Amino acid sequence: MPNHHKVLLSQRTYFFSQQTKDYSFRKKQLKRLKQMLKQNEKAIYHALKQDLNKSSYEALTTELGILYLEIDFAIKHLKDWMKPEKVPTPITHKGSESYILKEPYGVVLIIAPWNYPLQLSLAPAIGAIAAGNTVILKPSEYSPHVSDLLKELVSHYFPSHYFAVIEGDQTTTQQLLNEQFDYIFFTGSTHVGKIIMEKASQFLTPVTLELGGKSPAIVDQDAHLQLAAKRMIWGKFTNAGQTCVAPDYVYVHEKIKKKFIKQLIKYIRSFYGKQPLENQDFVRMITEKHFNRLTGLLKNRKHIIHGGHYNQAQLKIEPTLLDDVTWDDPVMQEEIFGPILPILTFSNMGDVISAIQSKDKPLAVYYFGENKKNEQRVLEQLSFGGGCINDTVYHLANPHLPFGGVGASGLGHYHGAYSFETFTHKKSILKQSTRFDLPFRYPSGRIMQQLIKKIMK
Repeated sequence: MPNHHKVLLSQRTYFFSQQTKDYSFRKKQLKRLKQMLKQNEKAIYHALKQDLNKSSYEALTTELGILYLEIDFAIKHLKDWMKPEKVPTPITHKGSESYILKEPYGVVLIIAPWNYPLQLSLAPAIGAIAAGNTVILKPSEYSPHVSDLLKELVSHYFPSHYFAVIEGDQTTTQQLLNEQFDYIFFTGSTHVGKIIMEKASQFLTPVTLELGGKSPAIVDQDAHLQLAAKRMIWGKFTNAGQTCVAPDYVYVHEKIKKKFIKQLIKYIRSFYGKQPLENQDFVRMITEKHFNRLTGLLKNRKHIIHGGHYNQAQLKIEPTLLDDVTWDDPVMQEEIFGPILPILTFSNMGDVISAIQSKDKPLAVYYFGENKKNEQRVLEQLSFGGGCINDTVYHLANPHLPFGGVGASGLGHYHGAYSFETFTHKKSILKQSTRFDLPFRYPSGRIMQQLIKKIMK
C-alpha cells in the first residue's frame, strides 16, 4: 500500500473521530501553525533564498507576513464563522425553524505552486484547518528547499493523521489525484487546472482552482504617472514577475506614453539599481526551462527599450520593457510569468475593452486614471477575478476581499472568511414542531386547495 494512501486512510479515520470539529481544537492548531512559522523564520528565509534568491524583506512581505495576518484574522473571527446561521422560515412552514450548519468537508488535498512556495502552500491550509478539515499538502518539486522544510516542520509540529506533507514530482501528484479526497485546492497553470478538474470529476470532488492568465493594466491619459509607474514596477517585478496577478502587459494612452515610459525606467533603476543582474537580492527564475522560455521571448531585440540582459548561470533576467508590441508577437501569446513588461498603445478605451474581451478572462485587471466614466466601463464591461484602481496586486493583502479567478483564470476563491467558506459545507436544516400539524400539505378538498392558492401566490 503506497504511503500516501495510508496517510489518507489515517486522516479519514481521524476526521471521523470528530476531534477536528471542536472550536478549541481548531484554534489550537492555528496557533500551533503560527508557532511553527515564528520559531523557524531563519530556516524559512534560508530556504526561500536557496530556491528563488528571495531577500528576507521580500520573504517577509510576500510570504511570511501574509500568513501571520491570515492566521490572526482566522483566530479572531473563527467562533463567529462557526456559529449556526439562522434563516427565515416562510408562513407555509409555520411552527418550524430553519438554520444552516457549517461542517467541514473532511480530508483536503492542497496542491501548491513554486512561485510563492510557502505562502501558497499554507494560506489554503489555514482555511482548511479553520473549517475543521484534515490536510494533505503536496508542495511543488520545483522549490525543493521549501518543500523539504515544509515536510520537516509539519511532521514535527503536527501528527500525520491530521496534517501531512507528501513530496514528489508529477507522478506523485497523479497518484494523489487517483485517490478520493473530500476537497481539492489547486494553485497553478490553467493547463494543469483542467487536468485537476477532470480527475476530481471522477469522484465528483469539489475543487478550487487558482490559476492565472494575462492580466492587463490600463494607464489612461489623466493618470497620476509617477504613482502609476511606481506601483506598476512594484507589482510587475516583485518576485521577478513570477506572480499570478502581476500586470502581464500594459495599455498606455498615446498622449502620455513617452512620459510614462520615462517614469517606468526611473523606478526600475530606483528599486533595482542600474545593474539589476548584480543586485544580490533580485529574484531568479525558478528553473532553467523557465529561464529559457522567457529569454526566448527576447530574441526580437527591436522591441526592447529597457533591460533585456540576462545571466544564465544565475538564472536571472533583468526587468525588461518592450514597446511597439502587438497581439501577434510571441510575448502576447501566453502568460509571461517573468520580468518582461510589454507596452501597447491605445487612443480609444473601447478598443482596449474589445481587445481584452476577445481573450480569456484574466485573473486581475488594473486601471490607472481619474476618469470615472472609463473606470466604470472597465469595471462593468470586463470580466476578471479582481483588481485595483490606481494600484496593482494590493487587493490580495485585504482579508475582507475574496481572491480568485473566473473562467480560464480560476474557479472559487479564498482569503479571510472566504477561506473558511471554501472548505466548509453549508448544511441546511429545518426543525419542525410536533405540537401541531398543518393540514394543507396533504391531499385535501377544494376549500383547502383554494386556501393554498392564496398562500402560495
